[in-house]
Amino acid sequence: MSRAIPRLVVAGTASGVGKTTATVAIARALRARGLKVALFKCGPDYLDPTYHARAVAGTSHNLDGWMMGREAVLSTFAAETAGADIALIEGVMGLFDGASPTGEEGSTAEIAKWLEAPVALVVDASGMARSVAALVQGFAGFDPALRVAAVVCNQVGSRGHLDILRQAQRSPPVLGGLPRDAAQSFPERHLGLRTADEAALPEARFDHWGAQAEAWIGLDALLAIARAAPGLPEVAAAPAAVATAAAAPAAVATAAVVTAATTTPAAGEARAGAARPRARLGVAFDEAFHFYYADNLRRLEAAGAELVRFSPIRDARLPDVDGLYLGGGYPEAHAERLAENAAMRAEIRAFADRGGPIYAECGGLMYLTEAIRTLDGRAHPMVGLVPAEAVMCEKLQALGYVEVETQARTILGGAGLRFRGHQFRYSELRPARTEPPPAQAEPPPAQAEPPPAQAEPPPAPAAQTSPTPPAAHASPTSQAPPAGASAPAAPAAPALAEAPLPIEHAYSVRRRRGGQVAREGYRAQSVLASYVHAHWASNPLVPEGLVASAAAHRKEQGR
Repeated sequence: MSRAIPRLVVAGTASGVGKTTATVAIARALRARGLKVALFKCGPDYLDPTYHARAVAGTSHNLDGWMMGREAVLSTFAAETAGADIALIEGVMGLFDGASPTGEEGSTAEIAKWLEAPVALVVDASGMARSVAALVQGFAGFDPALRVAAVVCNQVGSRGHLDILRQAQRSPPVLGGLPRDAAQSFPERHLGLRTADEAALPEARFDHWGAQAEAWIGLDALLAIARAAPGLPEVAAAPAAVATAAAAPAAVATAAVVTAATTTPAAGEARAGAARPRARLGVAFDEAFHFYYADNLRRLEAAGAELVRFSPIRDARLPDVDGLYLGGGYPEAHAERLAENAAMRAEIRAFADRGGPIYAECGGLMYLTEAIRTLDGRAHPMVGLVPAEAVMCEKLQALGYVEVETQARTILGGAGLRFRGHQFRYSELRPARTEPPPAQAEPPPAQAEPPPAQAEPPPAPAAQTSPTPPAAHASPTSQAPPAGASAPAAPAAPALAEAPLPIEHAYSVRRRRGGQVAREGYRAQSVLASYVHAHWASNPLVPEGLVASAAAHRKEQGR
């Protein structure tokens, strides 16, 4: 039995050609027509989905072939398109770019094939006329199994320019474009867009691009292409959220946002969940911490957790919870405010002293260190559970997919637990300075050459330990992550290296590109912190293990 869902992949010829702008513009215009638009992002990106969420006041979900595997991609797509009129899937990098120069693993093309979705190819047409045909024909004919059904030209100079492009490229047709408009462009940060917070991006910016799409793009033709996509076979649905999540605070919109029609929860207010949850998990959520995969949060709820948001910036006390989840974000941008909230930092230390489980990723790890040292050389005191200093660097320190294997029992489960994720960071851990901070700002310290990565990977256990019985190892909840997929290409970055710090390492982390292996996963008491952003579709036993640890702590506390 098949299920029909109109769908369109918005892909690009390369990074930076305007995929996000085109996706947001089309989605906003379709929403203005009264259509319910389901949005997705290929790859591990946290930032682009925040623009999607603002465009339609709803959730954008990541579809990552390497971290999730085909089955989880299809089940997530099926679950999140229920009731939608159309699905738009924004690609990653160029259409065929992935982990290998000779294969489609980790690419937008791979996702498009899995979803049997037609492709609208976004081209940066600035300074281009007939050459657009050579470019498009190369993409359209490269893989006969993939249908490039339309072209959208970005950075168009005028109506006349768009007419020339249409005449030059007939099939697949140029169905419109977006005019060059630097004043309305989306700001960038690090490798990509900045988070789509309302302080930097008012609603009028999204309205502008929606109006441009309505005026410049043949939306009726795009809808006809999307509606002609074949039905997809029924698949087992991904874990459903216990209830609709509340909207993000006005200061930040994230991939975990579900609807702007609901009100922002007050500090410590729980998202509506099961009547008797196994445990309550506090989720750090504010301007500093907001990088969460909606799929991960949903899996925690499916495992019996009630999620309770709190703000490490503004709240003085933790809510009444049994465990903490500190996601990624930009704590370095808010280091001064985080440091000023000594009450919350003390609350988290006390929670750890009582044996409360704390799981932290990237920005959350930085918050748990002794201090964050920003680029101006200032050290801002943090929670102090990880005996190191998070030092911001001018250059990218790590980027790319990784595979994790736990080397000892942690709050996620037993040794041998394997899952996949990615790293994207500009900081590194260094021993905390003992001298007083300088009176004047100093330049950031020069980065030491990292020691070489381990030559040999850790042996895979014959029988992998898990927090659930072996019967749960059947797909899609198998202990091993999905096989046969790869990561997209990434700029060169320093090899993973074991930090010379007095920290217990609970992870063995293997880089997908290059295969270097290092020890990571910083464990102290009931704390587990890492630079890895994990996607738990790669092993659903992980969220189950975290909820089980929180439930055990709840029982120990007699709650």
